[in-house]
Amino acid sequence: MNETIKNILSHRSIRRFKDEPIEQETVETLIQCAQAASTSSYQQVYSIIGIEEQSIKDKLAELAGNQTYVSQNGYFFVFCLDYHRHQLMAQIAGQNVDDTIKSKEGFMVGMIDVALAAQNVAVAAESLGLGIVYIGGIRNNLPEVSELLRCPDHVVPLFGMAVGHPDASPGLKPRLPQAAVFHKNQYVEDEKALPVLKEFELQSAEYYRERTGGARDEGWATQMARVMSQPKRTYMKEFIESKGLDKQ
Repeated sequence: MNETIKNILSHRSIRRFKDEPIEQETVETLIQCAQAASTSSYQQVYSIIGIEEQSIKDKLAELAGNQTYVSQNGYFFVFCLDYHRHQLMAQIAGQNVDDTIKSKEGFMVGMIDVALAAQNVAVAAESLGLGIVYIGGIRNNLPEVSELLRCPDHVVPLFGMAVGHPDASPGLKPRLPQAAVFHKNQYVEDEKALPVLKEFELQSAEYYRERTGGARDEGWATQMARVMSQPKRTYMKEFIESKGLDKQ
């Protein structure tokens, strides 16, 4: 056990921040940490947009489902899959990289690069005593978000991250048991996995009962089944392809 591991294991999403901006030096340090993340074949298929204008934050909050913490925080980042830069790179090198950019593998590489960079920012921010919350809600209205941020073709905003000085201390939300997510040598058979998941259903239901004073008692399986019973953001395939990505 060390401070890094303690910070990681203490992670919780913060949705209320003090009215205190993040210093520019800290922002630049967090971007440095993002850039230090592993990246597939040195491609660095991401860009990060720092939202400093309050009017843009407010509009993003509206587009993300009226989430107040998108507009009220110390700083707001938007993490984007970005192959536009690689089109410019191809011009410099006198090459054509269109087939790679349009490929399924290329799209997966971009998403992985973005996620790795973002998690470095999260871990670094929390090590400084800051709080963070990821914002997938910007994908509710990606065409509008993309236009607002002036993202060209081959650039897709994937999620946001609100960062700031915490003004709340929520409890740690229980995670699935390690036995449910960690498989040794081969994938665990269903007959071994089901008892673990059933036990977690009871544990997570008890967590919500205590957290809400009995107002809510959904376990993890019940909650996830309800949430996933209908697909969300079904426009996504069409939008991604309109950006010139994931077409092969």
